[in-house]
Amino acid sequence: MKIRIVTFLFFVLSFLCKTNAQTGVSVSPPRLYFESDLGRSNTQQVTITNVSVKNSLDLAVSLGDWEYDGRGENMMYPANTLPISCANWISVKKEDSYFTLAPGERKDIDVTITVPNTLSDKLAAHTAVLYVSQMNPVDDVDSKGANIKVSIRSGIKLFHKLSSANIKKIEIQNLVYDKAKNKLSLFFENQGNVWIDGKVYTDLVNTQTGKKISLDNIIFYTMPGNKREMDIVLPAKLEKGKYTASVMIDYGDANNLEVGELNFNYE
Repeated sequence: MKIRIVTFLFFVLSFLCKTNAQTGVSVSPPRLYFESDLGRSNTQQVTITNVSVKNSLDLAVSLGDWEYDGRGENMMYPANTLPISCANWISVKKEDSYFTLAPGERKDIDVTITVPNTLSDKLAAHTAVLYVSQMNPVDDVDSKGANIKVSIRSGIKLFHKLSSANIKKIEIQNLVYDKAKNKLSLFFENQGNVWIDGKVYTDLVNTQTGKKISLDNIIFYTMPGNKREMDIVLPAKLEKGKYTASVMIDYGDANNLEVGELNFNYE
């Protein structure tokens, strides 16, 4: 196998929320993005809706931390646990920290972030999560007909960056063919100083026949310093032969692309 990494540089939760016919809460938007400098405040609005048919919900607002693991899954922690946390910068009005919504009722709450005058770290981007938690479990029935108590918690990811945080750089570390699992393993890193979202595009070319196959693109999310391993599953009925896999990471515009190529034998 031969791998070739090509870099193009030009000048230039909501998390899972349980809902059913009996009870549910909708929180919008699922993410808030803040930008402000040291000592400055910024406020955005969140809409919380009780979509229950008959149940009033007693809801409390709290804060926590989160990060992505090596596969891009959400990992949750208590507030102010992680070095990247900005949970203690976040505030809501006292009357918005605990409230009741009748069936179908909605409420807008202001979420304010106030950046300290000085930072104890060198990070230009920070995160937290704002939880909306149901405090009065309600009666419900599970899929097997058993009586249960249901309590809901929904999370809104909060992102903050300084105005100077504008470096976006993804670098591919490796691209490997895993014959046993019929997949490609892509390893890459966010080497910028701000969050980066994007898509991974993969093309397979049979070098013996010239046939090209484009796989479904994969969406990814990263924070600065994240190292990621991504599985790119090959088609189950891929024709045997010699292939060149071209993987392109698109995380902004046509001037910011990262491309890796891998030659492998599919037998």
